[in-house]
Amino acid sequence: MRTNTLHQATSRLFRTDCAVLVLLTTLQIVVGFAPTSFTSSATSRLLASEKDSSEDAFDCLVLGGGISGSTLAHNLNRSGVKVVLAEARDYLGGNVKSHRDEEGFLWEEGPNSFATQPSIVRIAYELGIDDQLVFADESLPPWVNHNGKLHPLPKGQGGKGPKGQIELVFGPNGVLKFALLGELLSWPGKIRAGIGAFIGHAPPPSDKEETIREWVTRILGEEVFLRCIDPFVSGVYAGNPETLSMKAALPKIARIEEISYSIGWNVFGAIFYGGLKRQVELTKERKADPTAPEWPEFEYGNPGSFREGLSTLPNAIAAELGIGDKIKLQWKVTKIEKKSSADGKGNIYETTFDTPNGPQTIKAKSIVSTIPAHSIGDVLEPVMPESKDIFERVRKEIGRLGIYYPPVAAVTVAYPKKSFKDVELPNGFGNLQDLPGFGSLNPRTEGVRTLGTLWSSSLFPGRAPPDYNLLLNYIGGSRDIGIAKLSDEEIIDFVDKGCRDVLLKEDAPKPKVIGMKVWPTAIPQYELGHLPLMKELEAAEAKVPGLWVCGNYRTGVAFPDCVTFGYEQAKVVQHFLNPPKRNNQSETSSRSDDPPKSLVQTPTEKKVPFFLSEKSVVDKTTANSREEVLV
Repeated sequence: MRTNTLHQATSRLFRTDCAVLVLLTTLQIVVGFAPTSFTSSATSRLLASEKDSSEDAFDCLVLGGGISGSTLAHNLNRSGVKVVLAEARDYLGGNVKSHRDEEGFLWEEGPNSFATQPSIVRIAYELGIDDQLVFADESLPPWVNHNGKLHPLPKGQGGKGPKGQIELVFGPNGVLKFALLGELLSWPGKIRAGIGAFIGHAPPPSDKEETIREWVTRILGEEVFLRCIDPFVSGVYAGNPETLSMKAALPKIARIEEISYSIGWNVFGAIFYGGLKRQVELTKERKADPTAPEWPEFEYGNPGSFREGLSTLPNAIAAELGIGDKIKLQWKVTKIEKKSSADGKGNIYETTFDTPNGPQTIKAKSIVSTIPAHSIGDVLEPVMPESKDIFERVRKEIGRLGIYYPPVAAVTVAYPKKSFKDVELPNGFGNLQDLPGFGSLNPRTEGVRTLGTLWSSSLFPGRAPPDYNLLLNYIGGSRDIGIAKLSDEEIIDFVDKGCRDVLLKEDAPKPKVIGMKVWPTAIPQYELGHLPLMKELEAAEAKVPGLWVCGNYRTGVAFPDCVTFGYEQAKVVQHFLNPPKRNNQSETSSRSDDPPKSLVQTPTEKKVPFFLSEKSVVDKTTANSREEVLV
């Protein structure tokens, strides 16, 4: 049903006390597909259909028109592949849906922004919408609500390269000031984080998979987790860090620990040095692979959007491919069958759909599904018998059935600027009435039901009339599933209460409700056991050449992950359709030129600092198998 991003988040390498800055995320949606026309005489229809099946078939069917599916269709079409995309809803974009009203408010029903990556700038340039890109002020921080006050998390001032790193550490809102003068962490919490960052920490357990809470607490301490990391996990996944797998949900951060131990003298795995080494690697990689000079300038990871909202991207793809032509809306897949092609050299997939005009069938040489995990099992079963078990597996260790998608509500409200608290924020950011930041996050320990509030009107221009502040609030998630049973009015009351607790004066007027959307199945949860489950899916997929079962439950929930997937998977499909002829390999001996597997590391001896434990262990795990998308 759904697949798209709900709440994305920028990810910054943490230094001492702060571990992760992660931004909004992206989800997707369901399926359908396009029809094939049949014209033949009554006497030769059977023979003609068999003979023409491979010639008349599409090269590729893309099932699902969220960000992953739509960007994939764009890339395939651009490469000359005969592609058609089908979507069960009546629009393209999945949970990405932007609106503007007569009063001048622009709001999003799902994700509010993306963490800028080359793949996004590139596709915007290709579609001719690069002039509509807008980027946030890089110096504006996310704020954390704690003990009745807002606390900024460390942020640079927008400097590039080494200058940016110096700003992040020594700037007016840098890590040093956060550690010495910041009030978010207590002194015991700061000392514990500093030990894990600069001296060392206990090694990872060799006999179990760690949750996000376990990983962060082991390395930086409980206080950093509760006040810095927990609210970001709520923002990215709307999930429970006590069931989310660290290596599955945050692989780029988890990898930093492996890098830390790879530094010979860093025997206790102090995380700061791994982060620094990774930052140097990223700088070299980006210099070696520069962006095209004709693209707009951008900063990696900086929050971005389009002048008229995120829907600008899927709308441009819809205009490029053509609704009713290469895009079929309100087409819901009901069955997939595999048949031998007429030439006997491969397979043809025959897919049936429910459409507004009745059942329709289409043939294709390959299929890429981006249907969410909770909707795909029965459809795939005829061609991939293992799929139903994989997607409906009873996972006793976390009390789940299959891959869980919790409910989340996105509520956009506006208040007059003068109704916000008239207080000066720390570190010279100015008055709260001007909302100088990305947004505010609420740790679960603060008793505010809203997960976080994005300060939409401060992020990008033209989001609200000049005398109003626009706020996008997310509420619900896997720790608050009761949100799905509340009425819209009840949800709005909880959101209003959260805004009053954190941002507003006591006499602030009732909110102007701009937009309200409840997503019953929002973001897939990368919980314990997720990676082995994906390994099973990969093995099952390898038995069915020309069929790829993808989606944000497999390739990442963030908006940039979905766009990058569109580029990478297009290469895979093209390789399958036109495999290179070399070494007498059969055409089906290799699945495709899949993205490179992760580097397998030699087991490293991991010592424990004397103040934590005197036991030494040998870790035999390898790096995470998911390809890293650079942030």
